Amino acid sequence: MLRACLLGLLLCWALSARAGPIAVQVARQDELFSIQASLTVRADPFTVWRVLTDYERMPEFVPDLRRARILARDGHHVRLEQFGTASWLFFARDIHLFVDVRETPISSIDISLAGGDMRHYNCRWEFDLAPEGGTRIRYSGRLAPNFSIPRLLGNTIVRADIERMLQAVRARLEGELQAR
Repeated sequence: MLRACLLGLLLCWALSARAGPIAVQVARQDELFSIQASLTVRADPFTVWRVLTDYERMPEFVPDLRRARILARDGHHVRLEQFGTASWLFFARDIHLFVDVRETPISSIDISLAGGDMRHYNCRWEFDLAPEGGTRIRYSGRLAPNFSIPRLLGNTIVRADIERMLQAVRARLEGELQAR
């Protein structure tokens, strides 16, 4: 009974929360891009955790991610294979990655490159209760592709890609709320 009351309170709290703007900052040093991004979603942290750790279903909503497959799982450590496409203007490049995921329920997900079509790739998802209601999601990452990104457009391309991904995550989370 107490559990049902707590879940009910969490749902009411999540539905009353406001979604905030998506903020993305990108800095570049040589070929390495550093990213800091944040947004607030109306979903509760449990829903955020469930969606962001359902790796094999991410291609259903993350733009340019065509396939994701769990290769191994040992508790909160996951080896994941991902296939996607990086594209801008008239250029498209397939990307195949193997990543190691370390989960810290229900507060963070750390992802690091184990192999594939990047020179460097690591990112971190963090989430917690937002003061205004809902869940604050923070994304940070550092990446260096195996291919050249034009210097003048690089930050704009990476920023747009991260914004599209975060918009897709927000849409999926809000869809989860409406499905309840």
